[in-house]
Amino acid sequence: MSMSEAESLAERLHKEGYIKTANVRKAFLSVPRELFVMPEHRKYAYADEPLPLFSGQTISAPHMVAMMAELVSPEKGDKCLEIGAGSGYQAAILSRLCRKVYAMEIDPMLAEFAERNLKLAEIKNVEVIVSDGSKGYEKKKPYDIIVISCGIDMETFRRLARQLKDGGRIAAPVSRPGDFYQELILGVKEKKSLRTESHGGCAFVRMRE
Repeated sequence: MSMSEAESLAERLHKEGYIKTANVRKAFLSVPRELFVMPEHRKYAYADEPLPLFSGQTISAPHMVAMMAELVSPEKGDKCLEIGAGSGYQAAILSRLCRKVYAMEIDPMLAEFAERNLKLAEIKNVEVIVSDGSKGYEKKKPYDIIVISCGIDMETFRRLARQLKDGGRIAAPVSRPGDFYQELILGVKEKKSLRTESHGGCAFVRMRE
């Protein structure tokens, strides 16, 4: 990993307000992003922009990965569900902040790519699951945090939030049917209710089912 590029990116994201905590900054510096992009795009690995994968998917821009990680406020003992694993990069960042990450990916080729990348990065606390993420992962619920790396509707958001522990946090790009752009929504489970707040507009590839 080119530390100068990684440090430059982390410093930029900190100055722009995306990285707020030392733990998230440390996670960014410890995960070599070039392992999670397509070989032909490695020279852009530390650019703050999304990059294409295959099957029409993308690896999210670093600022969005940082923003989502900060929003859910991971703690070292947390169990995390990530939906839309893609190349495995968001799961890799979360793995540095949580005890265990279950990363769901509906595309078998992408799931295999993510598993390979995580292995190359020597990350052992992420389990990649090939399945429809719209249903969550009942087998290992409840979760401390859920991070959704693809666009969903509010009905799906609320359904997935049911797999949270009391006090758990969920972050996802949410849109109305037909809308291209989404709002980044944070939800906090409070007993039997879900408190939500918006954190601005974003554009993610929509969830496939």
